[in-house]
Amino acid sequence: MKIGIHSPVSDRTYYPNLALMKISSYWKSKGAKVEWYDALFNHSDAVYSSKIFDFSGEDLYLPKDTIKGGTGYDIKSKLPDEIEICDPDYSIYPFCDFSIQLFSRGCIRKCSFCVVPDKEGKIRAVKPMKLNPNGSYIRVFDNNFFSAPQWRGAVKYLLEQKQPVFFENGFDARLFKEKHAVELLKLRHGIYREKLNRGINSHEYLWKQYRFAWDNANDDLQPKLKEITKWFKPGKLMCYVLIGYDSTPEQDIYRIEKLREIGIDPFVMPFNKADRYQMKIARWVNRKAIFKSVAWSDYSG
Repeated sequence: MKIGIHSPVSDRTYYPNLALMKISSYWKSKGAKVEWYDALFNHSDAVYSSKIFDFSGEDLYLPKDTIKGGTGYDIKSKLPDEIEICDPDYSIYPFCDFSIQLFSRGCIRKCSFCVVPDKEGKIRAVKPMKLNPNGSYIRVFDNNFFSAPQWRGAVKYLLEQKQPVFFENGFDARLFKEKHAVELLKLRHGIYREKLNRGINSHEYLWKQYRFAWDNANDDLQPKLKEITKWFKPGKLMCYVLIGYDSTPEQDIYRIEKLREIGIDPFVMPFNKADRYQMKIARWVNRKAIFKSVAWSDYSG
């Protein structure tokens, strides 16, 4: 039996597709041959397509009976239980040099702009997956790492692996305490590597900062974020700033400048990438040489 797997090319430049990796593991355990779908040489008995992002392009040449899933198709879609429990097959991404790891699914928050509440529901513990045999570091994809009751066990597990760790989704500033900082500082956090010119890692340079978020303009997170700066060295903190979703330009600038004031690097996330204002302020903030030398009033004028 032959199984074809497919994801949009634009998705492959970001992350390995965990769903496809589990699908590959499942079918290989059944003795099937798994290969990337090719419209010109398709001899697959079944084709699975998984799309991570809703803005990813559609492949018009997929068979009509393709089994589709992933947030880009339907946020409610789920893998069958017998596939979900499989460990990922990293061999389908030969250039992947890291491991994907999860200790929990879901989240304690219900942010209206986020798909996680609808897709994964309330937070719950999950069994860690086997690591990439060719991986040199671990990327943790928990939505709200320290809100999971077993977070201390997760830190212990990561310490035992003796690999650098990067927390992809950052941390919830509203519940962050000194005990969390103490545990984080035990880990080798972040990596540095030169740009690679091939495969999925071609856009990655430097990850050293601990990430937080100030998404809701109506939340006054300044006191809490200022408290967090007591536990980390200058330059070690970054904060996402969601703009264009229930916020005014004045509220956007306020959060950005407050972060600058307390010593945390802001990183702007436009809600609508087609909006000219949102993209302009993102370029101003996220290009640090410009942000540090040019005021918004001058840049926007």
